[in-house]
Amino acid sequence: MESRQSSKFTLAAFTSPRIKRKYLRKYSWLPDVLRLKGSIIGRIIGPVLTVTIFATLVAYAWSKGKRVVLTNSVVPLLSVVVGLILVFRNSTSYDRFWEGRKCFSSVTSNVRNLSRMIWIHVSLPPAEDHPSHVLGKTPTSALTTAQLKRQKIEVLQFCVAFAYAVKHYLRNEDGPDYDDYTGILPASFTRIHDLGYTTAQDSSSPKSYDATSSASDSAHNSPDATKRVRRKRSKKMLVGHATASASTTPLLSNSHQTVEFHPYADRMSIPFPLLIAHELSSAIFRFKREGLLETVGPAGMNAMSGLVQSMVDQMTSMERVANTPIPAPYGIHLKQCVTLYLFALPLTLVNDLGWSTIPIVTVVAFTLMGIEGIADEIEMPFGYDAHDLPLDTYCDDLREEIEFMIERLPEGGHGAHGYDDGEGDD
Repeated sequence: MESRQSSKFTLAAFTSPRIKRKYLRKYSWLPDVLRLKGSIIGRIIGPVLTVTIFATLVAYAWSKGKRVVLTNSVVPLLSVVVGLILVFRNSTSYDRFWEGRKCFSSVTSNVRNLSRMIWIHVSLPPAEDHPSHVLGKTPTSALTTAQLKRQKIEVLQFCVAFAYAVKHYLRNEDGPDYDDYTGILPASFTRIHDLGYTTAQDSSSPKSYDATSSASDSAHNSPDATKRVRRKRSKKMLVGHATASASTTPLLSNSHQTVEFHPYADRMSIPFPLLIAHELSSAIFRFKREGLLETVGPAGMNAMSGLVQSMVDQMTSMERVANTPIPAPYGIHLKQCVTLYLFALPLTLVNDLGWSTIPIVTVVAFTLMGIEGIADEIEMPFGYDAHDLPLDTYCDDLREEIEFMIERLPEGGHGAHGYDDGEGDD
């Protein structure tokens, strides 16, 4: 028994602990050099093998005595052009990726600030009689402390829901019918369907943002270039334009037409984040009207309204990134130039290198096509790809912070006497 325990002790003493990759990266590039998971190899393996096969055919033809040699003056001309295009392509794609990250972090910051201001500064006015020595008027409110807290919790839920709504909207998932809205959207928000709002998942809803397109027209609409966000709403054809002869204004004879406006979801729509922003602005206005913002005055209300406006601005900036893809001719021409360069390369090297041309051309193809593959991978940062922004994590962390605020952090106290009308003491 003792010998067995001593042998286990000796084996454990001489067994070295497993070194994790993240620690080994500090001392060597080898873990990342040999890494396949998370690399761009899986995305470019097909084009690289195509170039390798072509180089093999060139080397085989050269070994059989065929003349497949190309002058060396062609490759330097192409290499300069290919290098400039690849640098611009990669920098443009990363700028789009970084722009998306900055905008969503601004949304997160605005939600944090707005939630904190509402939780602290929205409070009931003092219930005591108005003192004679205080100028101005003291507003009163019929709300109880529990009712006010419930209203503030709903507004904080709207703040979190805005971040989730922006995430879904950028992924072409506009609407409230998603699991992560559970426990966030207040129950009082069910009236959105009465306002004529339908989600993108509804089979009867239009597939594009065209407010006046019919069902037959929407079936022929081409998908958006980003494949993430639907096309921006356009009103190129007004309702009733096709039936001009039947809908005319008698007082203006037959030279003018009447236009019918239908405020329903089959004729027009609005992004779901804007509905939530509307509710936030309405809540701030309601708090001010009921005298619940006396601790901050008009400046505090303006600050809260500015945060909501900034949230919408950042959403619009991310919408700009998602709705503005890199022009297709640019990407096509880049691939054509890289392919032409790689197919011309073995013709210029085979006379000097022979069969060694194959591995050299493969390495060059892997390098150039890898840069293009990385740029194509990160140019749209809002989707579900492995290297897109982790928007789900950002939203879940923000939700946890707001829930902690509601459960653990105290609210603000009652407001002081006096009514701040924003005119100063002069």
